[in-house]
Amino acid sequence: MKNQRKAYFFALATVLLWSTVASAFKISLRYVSAVELLFFSSIFSVIVLAIILILQQKTALLFQARAGDWARGVLFGAINPFAYYLVLLQAYDLLPAQQAQPLNYTWAITLSLLSVPLLGHRLGGRDYVAVALCYFGVYVISTSGNIFSFSFENPLGIGLALGSTLLWAVYWLLNTRDKREPVVGLFINFSCSLPMIGLVFLFTGGSLSIPFHGLLGAAYVGCFEMGISFVLWLMAMKYTQATAKIANLIFLSPFLSLVFIHVLVGEDIRRSSFVGLVLIVGGLVIQNRGK
Repeated sequence: MKNQRKAYFFALATVLLWSTVASAFKISLRYVSAVELLFFSSIFSVIVLAIILILQQKTALLFQARAGDWARGVLFGAINPFAYYLVLLQAYDLLPAQQAQPLNYTWAITLSLLSVPLLGHRLGGRDYVAVALCYFGVYVISTSGNIFSFSFENPLGIGLALGSTLLWAVYWLLNTRDKREPVVGLFINFSCSLPMIGLVFLFTGGSLSIPFHGLLGAAYVGCFEMGISFVLWLMAMKYTQATAKIANLIFLSPFLSLVFIHVLVGEDIRRSSFVGLVLIVGGLVIQNRGK
């Protein structure tokens, strides 16, 4: 049954969790490496997703999965969480959270651009305006507001943050053709990616003995960013009377994230970060109104 109050509750809960992710990444990376954070977070996410499957009584669907479903899980898992989070966490390790978070938020624009060659979509005038606004916002953030200097503060970190949007966009384009039950599919993806992450963890000298604060951060990221938030958003989609009623709530997330970054991480928010984020979100709003 549709219940808009429940839809708003689950959507706002999801947005709140998404808003804390950048801070959780940055704080956790003070105690562990990007690979260690990804390894332990993935373990926690698999455990949480397994519990959710049991609570939702969907374990039978897991045992009914065919070889093709697991093969798809290997492909999807190699992209997300393996490659996507490996690249994204490296970006957070190199950049201030207030820069990495808005840059990663441009994935929707990347998705639109990739849909042209991969899905045969066409961009309209509104889409070009959105792309221009978003990437001008990226430029403002990348130059720390010194737009006439044409120099980037950390080119590698910026490249990794933008590269993560490419991986995320490819992942969601592939997901449009995935017929598996969403939570089952996510569990299979994360389970298949765990050995890949484990190999990188092993060959990069990752330690099983990490500080308690690092383990706590990994638990938070694994449980909430990689698991529970996904299920909460599915619940919001299930109860809403119209997707548009909850979709716009997503635009609260990056601004709330800046607040958490300032309060929890201790970063002084630069004017360039805020202005760049406004440009990026403005571009996304323009794009969204055209759909």
